Amino acid sequence: MKFPGSVLVSLVLFIAETAAALCLSVAYRAAGDRMWQWLTLLFALLPCALVQLSLVFIHRDVSRDRPLVLLLHLLQLGPIVRCVEVFYIYFRAGRVEEPYVSITKKRQMPKDGYSEEIEKEVGQAEGKLCTHRSAFSRASVIQAFLGSAPQLTLQLYICVLQQEITVARSIFMVLSLLSIVYGALRCNILAIKIKYDDYDVSVKPTAYLCIFLWRSLEIATRVTVLVLFSSVLQIWILPVVLVNFFGFFFYPWILFWQSKSPFPENIEKALSRVGTTIVLCLLTFLYAGINMFCWSAVQVKLNDPDLINKSQNWYRLTVYYMLRFIENAFLLLMWYIYKTDVYLYVCAPLLVLQLLISYCMAIFFMLVFYQFCHPCKKLFSSSISEGLFSCFKFLCFICKPPTSTMLTEKAEVKCPENTDEAQSSSKTINSQKGISHQSVSSNA
Repeated sequence: MKFPGSVLVSLVLFIAETAAALCLSVAYRAAGDRMWQWLTLLFALLPCALVQLSLVFIHRDVSRDRPLVLLLHLLQLGPIVRCVEVFYIYFRAGRVEEPYVSITKKRQMPKDGYSEEIEKEVGQAEGKLCTHRSAFSRASVIQAFLGSAPQLTLQLYICVLQQEITVARSIFMVLSLLSIVYGALRCNILAIKIKYDDYDVSVKPTAYLCIFLWRSLEIATRVTVLVLFSSVLQIWILPVVLVNFFGFFFYPWILFWQSKSPFPENIEKALSRVGTTIVLCLLTFLYAGINMFCWSAVQVKLNDPDLINKSQNWYRLTVYYMLRFIENAFLLLMWYIYKTDVYLYVCAPLLVLQLLISYCMAIFFMLVFYQFCHPCKKLFSSSISEGLFSCFKFLCFICKPPTSTMLTEKAEVKCPENTDEAQSSSKTINSQKGISHQSVSSNA
């Protein structure tokens, strides 16, 4: 049985970031910065409440008689209770013989074109631990992109305005960045396990390293670009954020309405139609929050029973990173044009170059992961290099300028004349051949 290390890491990041947010809000109150205090508290408490709801929903505590657990969730102590329960189950496993076990069938990764199916006995303790790991993984994603990402953006914006980086603020920003990167990593692993649920997936350390470098560079660059742009054009950051957020929020719903599929009813039996709608809205809300800062490895598909698109679409990945790179470059250009005296001692061209190179390095590590380190790369119908090559061919075909109509008309006019001349010349050549043949025969 695997050690529940992911649960422990999620809990440590959750407690450390919440405690740092509370300490920093107290410091803002002492300094008289009430607006920064309330915004820091908002970005700290809102994800806490959503984390409690997700843990209660996954474990179905509402339909079970557990009033003490529900009370602790209301007191925002749910993750601590769940972690204690996880380690209690882990250390007691194997001491008591379980009354029954379930058998799961998983297929191994194909070797030499063959894939074997393995049967594995799963006891009650291991099944409960698997549920807890899944719940904490989803809670980490919620904490990362609905709390830590806005929090990191806010604190970096305050540092730029005040031209000062305090020790408490720097520690808090480091914790927030680690929480975001860890949430993005868990999102990648969740996407792999959901898409390839029939296979026994094992992620190697090199894959974790590639994902960590990819996500850290991508998220740090994105947050820095947004902060730089908002520091010089405070009003225009609002339409940028709203267009990004609502574009990704409504995209799954537009695809769902175009498919004309029936409304999904199999999410949770105890939920009514209104409750199901709320859950789907929260899911798309989280999906939009992730795509605001980085590429979401999980693609929401509302007309699918699992609510996840399990196909590997390289075109969507390519278009996302191309548009995001163009957007980041445009925002940096606007910052460079309208930069204020705050950046008097900053080498602006060098900073722009560093940020663009960092984003390109993030894309490089992403390509390395999908090409070499993905645990299920043998199941891809096409590799990412082939997919990107076909994408670029398609884009080059679209961007190719059309041929001038005048040239085509001239070509159409000249072709018949040329053919007539060719036919007449061929006739003269044949007639000359016939005359020469007759003269030769007569001489003979």
